[in-house]
Amino acid sequence: MLPWVKLGSVATEDGVELRLMRRGSEFSIMLGTNELMNSRLSGSEEALATLATAELGGRPEPRVLIGGLGMGFTLRAALRTLGPDARVTVAELMPEVVDWARGPMAEVFEGSLDDPRVIVRQEDVGVVIRAAARTWDAILLDVDNGPEGLTRQGNDALYSTAGLTATLQALKPGGVFTMWSSAPDPAFTRRLKKVGFTVTEVPTRAGKKRGARHMIWVAIK
Repeated sequence: MLPWVKLGSVATEDGVELRLMRRGSEFSIMLGTNELMNSRLSGSEEALATLATAELGGRPEPRVLIGGLGMGFTLRAALRTLGPDARVTVAELMPEVVDWARGPMAEVFEGSLDDPRVIVRQEDVGVVIRAAARTWDAILLDVDNGPEGLTRQGNDALYSTAGLTATLQALKPGGVFTMWSSAPDPAFTRRLKKVGFTVTEVPTRAGKKRGARHMIWVAIK
């Protein structure tokens, strides 16, 4: 078996190394000793997008915010299921992740960053969410391992009651919020309901009928 090769690394705000690794045609993004994502397993990240766009139906000119670029699985799935009048903004805090997407992982992204419907903002998604009320038809969040996050302690504010209230206010009436997690979190489900969302929990496989089982929340305003 081919060895893993490190293509790039960056320290997070909390001082943990985030690394891009490659073995043959397979890519992995590691945080310390934890694998955050792998190019062979994209099912749950794609579901994050398809579950959201299914709720939008035929809404004209939908505005979609994706928090976290990762390997682009959610972005590509959103673009496949949205029409030509959609506008998709990706908020990615770490410029190195965008550089990886345009550089060593360009084959994985399949030109999605050059789609005219896409805007990439190097910004904290929480800042984007709080910037304006009733702006987004859908907000898709995959910036950490879930409400019990790994990558940034600052992400905790996104999952608090105040953070979820800001997300609710940022959505247009009938808007949808989907969020990815590595595991269920009943307390987070209760917080979503407390702030006013109608919530469905959707267990989803990481791969096609295999791999770890992840959790996606589908929350409707």
